[in-house]
Amino acid sequence: MKYTSTRDGSVETDGASAVIDGISADGGLYVPVALPKLDYTEFLGLDYIKRADKVLRAFFDFDVSGVAQDAYGTFDTDEPAPVVKLDDRLFVLELWHGKTHAFKDMALSVLPRLLVRAKAEKSVASKTLVLVATSGDTGKAALEGFKDVDGTEVCVFYPTDGVSRVQKLAMQTQAGDNVRAVGITGNFDDAQTAVKTAFRDDRLKTALGENNITMSSANSINIGRLVPQIAYYYSTYCDLVDAGEIKAGDKIDFIVPTGNFGNILAGWYALKMGLPINKLVCASNRNNVLTDFIKTGEYDVNREFYKTESPSMDILISSNLERLIYETSGRDANKTAERYAELKATGRFSVSEDEIDAIRETFACDYADDDDTEQAIADMFDEYGYLIDTHTAAAYAVAMRRELVRPTVVVSTANPYKFAPAVLRALGEPAQGEATADTLRELEDLTAMDVPQSLADVFDLPIRFDDVVAPDEISDYILRGYGK
Repeated sequence: MKYTSTRDGSVETDGASAVIDGISADGGLYVPVALPKLDYTEFLGLDYIKRADKVLRAFFDFDVSGVAQDAYGTFDTDEPAPVVKLDDRLFVLELWHGKTHAFKDMALSVLPRLLVRAKAEKSVASKTLVLVATSGDTGKAALEGFKDVDGTEVCVFYPTDGVSRVQKLAMQTQAGDNVRAVGITGNFDDAQTAVKTAFRDDRLKTALGENNITMSSANSINIGRLVPQIAYYYSTYCDLVDAGEIKAGDKIDFIVPTGNFGNILAGWYALKMGLPINKLVCASNRNNVLTDFIKTGEYDVNREFYKTESPSMDILISSNLERLIYETSGRDANKTAERYAELKATGRFSVSEDEIDAIRETFACDYADDDDTEQAIADMFDEYGYLIDTHTAAAYAVAMRRELVRPTVVVSTANPYKFAPAVLRALGEPAQGEATADTLRELEDLTAMDVPQSLADVFDLPIRFDDVVAPDEISDYILRGYGK
């Protein structure tokens, strides 16, 4: 499997190098030169680990044997991505059974192991500094996934006032000798832009190189982060066939709470690889830039940024959209580079009618504000006795506006206890301010859903990381921490 860049068609590299680099030198994202085809019928009857192994082997030609077993063997259930039936046409895919209780674990338990194997394949002896921008969940999952992994350092940047208290404490109290979490005085887009800029900072690269350190990414801009997510779309479909809920070949819909577009793009890859998917429904929160793009063909970030009860979706610059733009442009790297240069310069770009029509053939869209998500949490619990978080609630709110004419899977991305105050308020209980240990216990008493011990523990652990920097200081911060 060879990879090229979304912004430079002359680039060609292998999977190991793509994982190690994280992002192409031209600022583009690595994409497969050609997507593999995977017959979903060969996944029927297999457990999740075997299905994930098949996906990894299809994309990477270095040794990935045992990676899925090692990654998912750390989860709190024998089934890392269980599918829960609510009624004959509505299902929930639970992606929050990893160590940090968010869907990011599905890939970030895999990526560190892929990186170690890729470096061995290429005989890379330098230390890898993994830079991460996070809107909440990616940061903790990266810190946990890379904790004490030989030959790596991981530094996470998060909006200091833009994540939930549980998310923030989880990062600030993270154990490990090679980890660091840093707040920024901005939003996720600011952090992500600054981290991408750092990758192209020659002064920074030179200084790190003198310390035998190279940079990589654990965000879904890294193809090694994105590929493992394809597996749960295949697994969900095959679970439904195995359970007799659908027949092989029947098409289904997925409704995906979406911020940085990586989760839903993995579903698009699965469809293009041969999985019978009808629609991928992009469910946004009030920061509905993606919904507007799919409706109009214009991507415009010149708008107010909202802090919502679903903070991991508080994103305007959705990095993985670039991969879809590249594909629907006819894999035109020059056009993609021009569009993203225009986005940087003006905050907007548009695509042709043919391109947006092609996107709409697969993608539908809608959004839910905080009132909608609050109502969705209450409705889901009243109707099914099933508890969801604020991000999953955006997807459920969108689902309830649609006529469910075929089996529909709501993708559930986080454990409700990560956003306990908002969930309590949705259920009619007073819960002002940020989460406390008592807030989590109150939600447990109300719902009888157990509090994950690791989330309850964050209130008692010592704060290890409390640095805060401005977005334009990120490169200097990295230089002080890791350069000479």
